[in-house]
Amino acid sequence: MATVTAPRWIIHLPTMLNSLDTAAALAVALRDSLGHVTAVDFGETTLSEEDAQHLRHRVWCDSRLDGGRRCYLRDGHPGSCGTAGEGRHR
Repeated sequence: MATVTAPRWIIHLPTMLNSLDTAAALAVALRDSLGHVTAVDFGETTLSEEDAQHLRHRVWCDSRLDGGRRCYLRDGHPGSCGTAGEGRHR
């Protein structure tokens, strides 16, 4: 029998930003300042336009790495996963 778990809740945080790049920069700033809050799964962060919320853009690669860590590089990064000059692992 499958284990039933409680649903996770998503916080939709509308902004006044008008480009994907500036919204991604805000997501990075939020991750850098609130990364210690274990209740927030920044690896699953997505962005969408206000009127097209069904079209989501991933912010981070978030692939699983050795030791249970995740890649902290931007989604679609060149090369292999890791820290390669950008970010850190959690």
